[in-house]
Amino acid sequence: MNYIVGARGSNLSLTQTNWVISELRKMNHDSEYEIKTITTKGDTDSRPLFTIDQKGIFEKEIDRAVAQKEIDFAVHSLKDVPSDLDENLIIASIPKRAAVNDVFISSDDSSLESIKEGAVIGTSSLRRAVQISRKRPDVIVKPIRGNIETRIKKASGENYDAIVLAQAGISRLGVDVKFSPLTIDDFSPSPGQGAIAIVARADDSQTISMLKKIEDVDSRLEIEAERALSDFVDSGCRFPIGAYAKSNGSEMTLSVRAFSVDGKKSLQVNKTGGKEDPKSLGKDAGEELCEKGVSDLALNWREKVEEWNKT
Repeated sequence: MNYIVGARGSNLSLTQTNWVISELRKMNHDSEYEIKTITTKGDTDSRPLFTIDQKGIFEKEIDRAVAQKEIDFAVHSLKDVPSDLDENLIIASIPKRAAVNDVFISSDDSSLESIKEGAVIGTSSLRRAVQISRKRPDVIVKPIRGNIETRIKKASGENYDAIVLAQAGISRLGVDVKFSPLTIDDFSPSPGQGAIAIVARADDSQTISMLKKIEDVDSRLEIEAERALSDFVDSGCRFPIGAYAKSNGSEMTLSVRAFSVDGKKSLQVNKTGGKEDPKSLGKDAGEELCEKGVSDLALNWREKVEEWNKT
């Protein structure tokens, strides 16, 4: 059986896609896979990600190709996949999740705690920006775009003294760079961070069955809890919220942090429940966030986005 696989043309996307293919080949010895690269809006729009008023900017064009049967399935960073997929599509498989934490990379090997006052730190995420400012209010946080390698090069001390990004991407690319891991307590990750989503047509049972062979059950359940929370509070790139679900035997714990855009206020929710219903766990965490006033934290995000868009 021959399959055409859709992916972005970035080094990380192609690396992730080739890893997925290598895992599939272990389970499907008689299958062949061809990668088709597709340009997305996120690849051509240079604005900071959280200023772009569109969900799925890194996946929409690729998933359209799946729906139109131009490709058989697509490989994405899961955090880029919105919950409102085309009704004809499904996240068919979630392989074992990589590290979920963020890392700090600086031009002089400083840590976030030790870097000089007034240092310029780049990030593509408003969530990370808020958490940096909470930890180090004496530094300057600016938006940064580009692939992982480009962002690392920019952390040379000329325009940026340091950057913050996800460890999963560095690990998957095998980039040889010194970094300081950031704790999940201080830098709550984006829902779905570190995971890969494989999207297929909902009616393509043969492809779905093939993709399920490399799914990691715990990773799927953890992601479902995090995405259910995200859906409930309607969070996204522009609203600073972090969530991390962790399986432990028959139970799962979901830890959630939400922040005001200025970073001065925060809410925290920790929920533990059975793994058999992760979506209810996410919904319960979302309900508790709402009861604690999470909507009040989002009041001034637009002003912050406009401010960052001018930098």
